[in-house]
Amino acid sequence: MSLLARPLRPGATIGVISPAGPMLAERLARGLKYLEARGYFPKLGQHVRDQHGYLAGKDEDRVADLNAMFRDPEVDAIFCTRGGYGTPRLLDKVDYAAIAADPKLLVGYSDITALQLAILAKTGLATISGPMVAVEFGIGIDPFTEENFWPLVNATEPLVKMTAEDGPLEVLQEGTVTGQIISGNLAMICALLGTDFLPDFAGAILVLEEVGEDPFRIDRMLSQMRLAGLLSQVAGLVLGQFSGCRADEGKDSLTIEQIFAELTGGLSIPILANLPYGHVPVSYSVPLGVLGRLDSKSGSLQLLTPCVRSHS
Repeated sequence: MSLLARPLRPGATIGVISPAGPMLAERLARGLKYLEARGYFPKLGQHVRDQHGYLAGKDEDRVADLNAMFRDPEVDAIFCTRGGYGTPRLLDKVDYAAIAADPKLLVGYSDITALQLAILAKTGLATISGPMVAVEFGIGIDPFTEENFWPLVNATEPLVKMTAEDGPLEVLQEGTVTGQIISGNLAMICALLGTDFLPDFAGAILVLEEVGEDPFRIDRMLSQMRLAGLLSQVAGLVLGQFSGCRADEGKDSLTIEQIFAELTGGLSIPILANLPYGHVPVSYSVPLGVLGRLDSKSGSLQLLTPCVRSHS
């Protein structure tokens, strides 16, 4: 059983931090107004607006904000401003004991994946790969993304059955399997291979997404996962959106579809593709650490357990 955070009801306080890259101030302002309009009280980390090159501040300051939010009894959940780069630099400085002592929902995606994987590995806490304050909330969240996110953070029953936008998910290999969902960014999973910050993938349903990588880089990362034995451990695989991962026109290249077919074709597990998830406006929020069912007959990924506990 995963460790679950308390549900996030209107009136709750949401800690806002920047553990990865810096964001645009105007987007942060709009994102904060969005949360306030939904009835929440944002509480900003001390260093949320810092910048240190491509990082949102020095490592010690970014992790200080994270640890402070988990230690703060007034904070009910923690939302990240954006991804970018930087969370792997923090993983050996996180106060995992504080996280386990007072589990709080952590929301973010992209580079935040590394932090979520480490938290799952060290504490068992379920988190959500979902919209961020200075991205979706700060730009203007798509209605589909919005309506499929908020039930996850405040409902105590599993409500989401994920399919493609226009019907069932594309079936690459048939089968039905139940397992713990582990979702996130392909590059961040590869970055943690061989470290103590990667959770157990045995029997898991792995949900992958990526953005802005050339096909040969996707090939290299999937090959690394295969050679490390990770792909042979999972019970099912779901491919989200790989936005901006096409080769330039006229350049000799395999397609993303060819790469996945060649590198996963030997796996005797259900594989479904085209899940609206990742660096795209229309996206499901996908948890890490809850039970799900992957079913090729219905072409869906179904959440079987909630992402938050049934009591505050």
